Amino acid sequence: MKKILTILAFVSIFSCSKKEEEADAFGNFEATEVTISAEANGQINYLNLEEGAILEANAIVGQIDTTQLYFSKQQLRASIAMINSKSANVLSQNSILQQQLNTTKIEQKRIQNMFNENAATQRQVDEINGRVKVLLEQMKSIGTQNAPIANETKSVAVQIEKINDQIEKSKIINPIKGTVLAKYAEAKEITAFGKPIYKIADLSEMNLRVYFSETQLSAIKVGQEVTVSIDEKEGTKPYKGKISWISSSAEFTPKIIQTKEERVNLVYAAKVIVKNDGSLKIGMPAEVKL
Repeated sequence: MKKILTILAFVSIFSCSKKEEEADAFGNFEATEVTISAEANGQINYLNLEEGAILEANAIVGQIDTTQLYFSKQQLRASIAMINSKSANVLSQNSILQQQLNTTKIEQKRIQNMFNENAATQRQVDEINGRVKVLLEQMKSIGTQNAPIANETKSVAVQIEKINDQIEKSKIINPIKGTVLAKYAEAKEITAFGKPIYKIADLSEMNLRVYFSETQLSAIKVGQEVTVSIDEKEGTKPYKGKISWISSSAEFTPKIIQTKEERVNLVYAAKVIVKNDGSLKIGMPAEVKL
């Protein structure tokens, strides 16, 4: 019996050793995780998401209260109405002066014609020319008075646009299609600018970060297809993968490589893209065969 157990142990060790020799690299799966943070301050009115939920890109998943922003916007709109009334008053004065100028210019032309026929004096010509000049100066002065009023209107309009932007940012919009990994807030909680609300990642494709030795570099290249395997209850499950990145600098073998000899070696990190059928998880170990 003891002899049989020894043989089985030897076979098991030999099988594991052979499996390690067949694999060209080992690593763990990763995904690009995006933390979504609040872009406004206030109470979260609603938040429609749960951990594990799959969200579409650009979907509105929540709303931060905008009541105070709405009141500020209404106040600025009232300010614009008051400024516009000032501008209308100034412009009405300008309109009256314009009518006076038109009448005076007609009279100016008539007196000039009379002067050409020796029916009017030079004094009459000078007086009418002076009246035209005065009216033009008055209109110019009114235009100068209206300029700061117009600038004030533009300034308030910019403030309204800023509030519109803040109202838009009060919407919690999901940026990418993916799976919710963690939820950090709930509806009716008070949030602040920059405070994390949830974390999401696209798990349809996973990145397997593996490490190759210097002697293996000549056998790999970006775009190369490889075989990725994960452990199952009985044996392994294979996937097709493609090398998407190879580090340009060496580093010490990470601690996930267990043998002492391999831990002191310099290796090159690489990433392998693998389509996820739902079985692959972040942090799951896997091996690569070239």
